[in-house]
Amino acid sequence: MALIEAGRVCIKKYGRDAGSRAVITSVPGKGFVNIVTAERRKKERRCNTKHLELLGETIDIKDKEQVNRALGVLAKPPR
Repeated sequence: MALIEAGRVCIKKYGRDAGSRAVITSVPGKGFVNIVTAERRKKERRCNTKHLELLGETIDIKDKEQVNRALGVLAKPPR
């Protein structure tokens, strides 16, 4: 089991999103990952792995409901 993998839930320690939950979407290179956060979830961003506190939780990143639940984002109520 790799610690840094797609679907790992973590907390941002530094930057504009410090303190918010994030989900790793991909691992493009050594020392960096692409993440999506609850604060700015519309755009995937590159982040240094030293800026993340990894949690023991992993999710399926293709399931938007699981991603929203992991980030603490409420789904839109049905009409």
